[in-house]
Amino acid sequence: MEPWQRLDETQAPDGSRIELLRRGPSYLIRADGYDLMSSDDSISASALGELGCAHISRQKPARVLVGGLGMGFTARAALSSVGQEACVEVVELVEAVAGWNEVTLAGLARHPLRDPRCELRIGDVFDSIRGARACYDAILLDVDNGPDALAHASNDRLYDRDGLRAALDGLAPGGALGIWSFDDDPGFTRRLQRAGFDVKRHRVTGSRKGRGRYHRGGIARQPTRSSRPGGQSGRGDFRSGRPKRR
Repeated sequence: MEPWQRLDETQAPDGSRIELLRRGPSYLIRADGYDLMSSDDSISASALGELGCAHISRQKPARVLVGGLGMGFTARAALSSVGQEACVEVVELVEAVAGWNEVTLAGLARHPLRDPRCELRIGDVFDSIRGARACYDAILLDVDNGPDALAHASNDRLYDRDGLRAALDGLAPGGALGIWSFDDDPGFTRRLQRAGFDVKRHRVTGSRKGRGRYHRGGIARQPTRSSRPGGQSGRGDFRSGRPKRR
């Protein structure tokens, strides 16, 4: 098999080594030896954007926050799911990843950064969530490999009790928190419920090459007035997990 060719390498703010690799038509982003995103596994990243924005009317000037640009698939799916008056804010921690999306990776997700509805910021998405008050119709997190903060230890705070409460406070009434995950973690579902969310899990195809691999998407909604208190109307486990080092 043809080996991966390293196209570029950079360092994240926390010191993690981030690489962009290519093998034939496929691209891969790695962090300290772990695979974070492959262009061959774009379906689940796109599903996060589609499922997380499914409740949003195209007639509404919606506001969506995407944490983690990756290869742009979640951002593109969000843009395709909302109307022309919407705003999709994308927050990417690593500046070089944004640069790759503007040049090398730009065509993979049909140039989401060129969409006038898309606003890109370099920084930590936690800061955007912490400062928000009932302003986002959806918050979509595609960072690391889900609730396991694999690449950047600081991402743990997105998934702990205070981080989830901050996300709940940042959502408009009935808004959705969408989280991409690699595999299973039933305990995280209970944590979401204790934070006040209504939770539904989705099992989505992980590879467009039909490899039989699946990822998990969790859509946690801010309860409406008719929901039971405490978010205890969860409908199954949200799933997360840790992949092996390549």
